[in-house]
Amino acid sequence: MPARSITIITTGGTIEKTYDETSGLLVNRGSILKEMLGGLRLENTSVSVNELLSKDSLFMTDEDRDRVVAAVRAAAADEQATGIVILHGTDTLCVTGDRLHAELPSPRIPIILTGAMRPYEMTRSDALQNLTEAIFASGTLAPGIYCVAHGRALKFPGVAKDKARGTFIRG
Repeated sequence: MPARSITIITTGGTIEKTYDETSGLLVNRGSILKEMLGGLRLENTSVSVNELLSKDSLFMTDEDRDRVVAAVRAAAADEQATGIVILHGTDTLCVTGDRLHAELPSPRIPIILTGAMRPYEMTRSDALQNLTEAIFASGTLAPGIYCVAHGRALKFPGVAKDKARGTFIRG
């Protein structure tokens, strides 16, 4: 039996955007998480994937956030679960993190939100780094709701995106 059992919930966002040759735009066309995970070595780790949404977070609605909360509740209800990672667009990641904190003030496992400032497919992307850090953090952090990116774990509430620096900070 694996030492860790992680659920990754995908919602879209820049981390999963791909180039559309027809339009010339970066778009969310479905999850590319399996491709990203294919390059990682995860010893004694079971990963289940819930491809919940495929949206730019600027277009997420309250109903979408309701679905995220419900998916997190369902994943956390599994007694074998040791952590949850949510791939999310960075523009409204903090809105969803604050919502999760309000709805689940005392989770029994770490719940990690992460995203990327540049899509996985682009050079100099932070996507794989942030995904790797989030998976690692899900096995080391105390129970709570966190944003993990760029070598830091910030606990909700009070997390903000610093657009000028291209990272997350204490707000």
